[in-house]
Amino acid sequence: MLIHWIWLSTRPHMNDRDRLSVLSHFGSPEDIYFADSAAYADVEGMTKQIAESLQEKDLHEAGAILQQCVDLGIHICTYNDGAYPARLKNIADPPMVLYYVGHLPDLDGTPVIAAVGTRKASAYGLNVAKRIGGQLARCGAIVVTGMAEGNDGAAAAGALTAGGTVVGVLGSGVDIVYPACNRGLFADVERHGCLISEFPPGTEPFRWNFPRRNRIISGLSNGVLVVEAPQTSGALITARQAADQGRDVFVVPGNVDVPSCIGSNALLREGAIPVRNGWDIVSEYLSLYPEKIRKDAGFVQPAGYMGVERTEPMVAQKPKKPTVTAKTAENMPKDGIDKQPSQPYYDIQTLTGDQKTIAQLLVNGEMLVDDVIAASGMPAADVLSQLTLMEIQGIVVRKPGKRVALK
Repeated sequence: MLIHWIWLSTRPHMNDRDRLSVLSHFGSPEDIYFADSAAYADVEGMTKQIAESLQEKDLHEAGAILQQCVDLGIHICTYNDGAYPARLKNIADPPMVLYYVGHLPDLDGTPVIAAVGTRKASAYGLNVAKRIGGQLARCGAIVVTGMAEGNDGAAAAGALTAGGTVVGVLGSGVDIVYPACNRGLFADVERHGCLISEFPPGTEPFRWNFPRRNRIISGLSNGVLVVEAPQTSGALITARQAADQGRDVFVVPGNVDVPSCIGSNALLREGAIPVRNGWDIVSEYLSLYPEKIRKDAGFVQPAGYMGVERTEPMVAQKPKKPTVTAKTAENMPKDGIDKQPSQPYYDIQTLTGDQKTIAQLLVNGEMLVDDVIAASGMPAADVLSQLTLMEIQGIVVRKPGKRVALK
């Protein structure tokens, strides 16, 4: 019953890892509720404090929360519901209960990208966040944000303007609008997506709630985009949690002299993927969602990049085969024009250290980034950092589907 889920989620002196452990042992919150102290003692990792918390059987608080949800039209999705997002379910500390208003979109069958950044955004950051938010939506992605003032709100507004779906993850109850200046945006997100929270209705936006909710932002997503972040920023917490959860981290490169970009630029040194537009992000998941992703060529690029500007999105197409002339045919392998040369245009032996190790792995063709990490025997952070540097140096090129190849 829902009341028992709410009871479990509100037990004091327990974190979500503890709740998941107890739930895995008993199978349902009803069984947890009706168990006795002897049964609790059999749970691995059980402490006296947790056992005492579970022995408190008063359902008054849970009943009041449930009635409040009914009165306010707030939906409840529990950990065992079929609609509970699978990616979120697989993090180390998933919330037992999600409260939401609006409609819960298909977060498992659609590319989901979180867009985060600083509240004190620059004019450049606001413009880029809104533009990329719109591009992500036109490319077929759902945009997740924390609904904060600044980059978060701008990305959400851009996605909504493009006709996309937005999920706002809150650090308060879903009946609380914070910040108040985003009241109109909250209403639009509820109408064209959903507002979601692990906190019961009426929960105020205490500052310690926001670092906690950030794991949900990244947990719902395939990847997290950091638009702009100073050296101390909640967006960096989300990025770290995304990396810990195995999510991709994307960063819009910023001006090195601007304080609001210090943190996000530092992520690039640690291996985050630099991006210029929404397609740079969504194309990474083309192989996972081939029917959902479409290339948006409507965004404006610098002069000379990608040719003329288009106004309508187009479905992503495979690159055309090169035209074969008599001259080029002489230099092609006899077993067909599609075969690529196994050696790059530069001498791998001139590379040193980790870059040489990575390049030698890529000699025979493109590889998944995860496979490069596994085959190299190097720490993941070192491989990602070197790949970013090698991309900047023109040694490797990133391919759709989280693949890389020698250029």
